[in-house]
Amino acid sequence: MIVITGAAGFIGSRLIYKLNSEGYNYLVAVDRFDNPQKNRHLDGARLLERVDRSDLFSWLDTHEQEVEFIFHLGARTDTTEFNYELLWELNTNYSKKLWEKCVQYQIPLVYASSAATYGAGELGYKDDESIIPQLKPLNPYGESKNEFDQWVLEQQEHPFFWAGLKFFNVYGWGEHHKGRMASVIWHAYHQIKETGKMRLFRSHNPDFKDGEQMRDFVFVEDVAEVCLWLMHHRKNSGIYNLGSGKARTFKDLVTAVFNNMDLAADIEFIDTPADIRDKYQYFTEADMSKLRSIGYEKTFTELEDGVAQYVKRLLK
Repeated sequence: MIVITGAAGFIGSRLIYKLNSEGYNYLVAVDRFDNPQKNRHLDGARLLERVDRSDLFSWLDTHEQEVEFIFHLGARTDTTEFNYELLWELNTNYSKKLWEKCVQYQIPLVYASSAATYGAGELGYKDDESIIPQLKPLNPYGESKNEFDQWVLEQQEHPFFWAGLKFFNVYGWGEHHKGRMASVIWHAYHQIKETGKMRLFRSHNPDFKDGEQMRDFVFVEDVAEVCLWLMHHRKNSGIYNLGSGKARTFKDLVTAVFNNMDLAADIEFIDTPADIRDKYQYFTEADMSKLRSIGYEKTFTELEDGVAQYVKRLLK
């Protein structure tokens, strides 16, 4: 059995389809399963069982000898969430309990961290574990993820293999339920379809022109590919960046959406909302040398190619 938490979510559901495509059908999907829109992500997926996230630990006590691997992708991912108690319960404490089960039963574990842990990037974007205690995330979500990363590195006991993945800006099919937290590509497609134009945040940083704020956008299918590779690799435990390794501007991204909708680019700029302006990242770029150093050789999808695949599916 392979267990996937956050199974009905964006990355979790795409990983399940990737596993199915590789012949893995003994999959246990863990989530709340109370959102019909999210549950549609699993339509057609070949699953052995669905387990409510609140029942996972007791379920593991019963089935631990059958579980071969756990992908822990479930989390509260809203970067505008300021309920610390909720974030620590879902993102930090739940992860600690799962880690302890994986230690107890020696089940290998890959879990989702986040590039939000890097904050404004004062220390760069290198996945050097020695700097993790010094990172200053810009929001409670990032803090909750960094808190777990720190806790993991302090532990004396580990599963025989584990990896934490700092996801950068993941985009692709299966994020329609995320609302405000969906990728700019998803918002751009729907905004352009409705109005013929796209609004982007104006830069409030003199070092960046409007629309030239930069992010490391990584295609969700590439994320699933890395997860699968780590499941096979099962050595070199640690915390790794997972981005494309190449920062691109929001203008590049939106222009690619217009091009794939056969429309001329029409972009206007609006002020960044006050509630996130002081927490806004103007540049992120994953240093991917650590993952490469342990043998991962596959190339990452170019932004224009990923956008083309995504928009083609949205147009259908």
